[in-house]
Amino acid sequence: MAFRGAGWGWSPRCAAAGPTQLSPNPRLPPGLKNLELAAVGGSDVHVKMLAAPINPSDINMIQGNYGLLPQLPAVGGNEGVGQVVAVGSSVTGVKPGDWVIPANPGLGTWRTEAVFGEEELITVPSDIPLQCAATLGVNPCTAYRMLVDFERLQPGDSVIQNASNSGVGQAVIQIAAALGLRTINVLRDRPDLQKLTDRLKNLGADHIVTEEGLRKPEMKSFFKDVPQPRLALNCVGGKSSTELLRHLAPGGTMVTYGGMAKQPVIASASQLIFKDLKLRGFWLSQWKKDHSPDQFKELILTLCDLIRRGQLTAPACSEVPLQDYLRALEASTQPFVSSKQILTM
Repeated sequence: MAFRGAGWGWSPRCAAAGPTQLSPNPRLPPGLKNLELAAVGGSDVHVKMLAAPINPSDINMIQGNYGLLPQLPAVGGNEGVGQVVAVGSSVTGVKPGDWVIPANPGLGTWRTEAVFGEEELITVPSDIPLQCAATLGVNPCTAYRMLVDFERLQPGDSVIQNASNSGVGQAVIQIAAALGLRTINVLRDRPDLQKLTDRLKNLGADHIVTEEGLRKPEMKSFFKDVPQPRLALNCVGGKSSTELLRHLAPGGTMVTYGGMAKQPVIASASQLIFKDLKLRGFWLSQWKKDHSPDQFKELILTLCDLIRRGQLTAPACSEVPLQDYLRALEASTQPFVSSKQILTM
């Protein structure tokens, strides 16, 4: 879609290398480009973007190794929130002043404003915090679906996850607490471990264990007091996922939704045969394809209710102006990232 003002894009020659100089305007940083805004037609919606996060999937898409790739040249960003400025004559679902988020990935949210089709947008209430709205459509949705779709968990049951400080991980902690579930949260050892532990505990984390601690024999006694988890959520792969499997209860399920370690998930034959463990995958984009738009809207409203009740907050965020997107991209790719970068327009 056309847009006016600043927007971040990438071209075919740099799809695997990152941003390139697209703009003839020397006052804009590399990678930003000015285009004229398209006229608003019958089913069109003019949106002013307010905030848009940088997610790992955005980086993967720019690198060209994500499951969904746009036609190039393209505008970056799969998630964010904007405010409706004007609507076409046949638009009935949104009105000026409404907050909207993308209905599907690939919309290109790293821009100041754009004209979208009404079907590409979902209205969200404007009485929730801006950062919650900007980060609503991907990570909390992924967390909720994984918690309720794979195992019939009851209050008091346990869930174990790695990458617990990620956007999904923080959402899992809070949504699980709202559902009465206990979480066992695995973290990589790091310099600010105690500070991060305290923050996750404040979100509702029941137990926090390091990757190294998960491998120790003492974990056997730990599970004498804590129910063995029937659900494991894996965003890392490699040895980390192997340890999650080792602690799953018989008949349990491990759901993989990411591969940060870029290493395969390996399960032993004995785990599959004698413990009857199940290995599944989850991709929110595929879930949307398999479900109706109304079901996704219902999911968004469920999460908004949790936000209003104070049971779900945005992940730790750092707001960065769009023109400083290079700094935000660099910060997003640093090790031990514990703050999500959000571009503000």
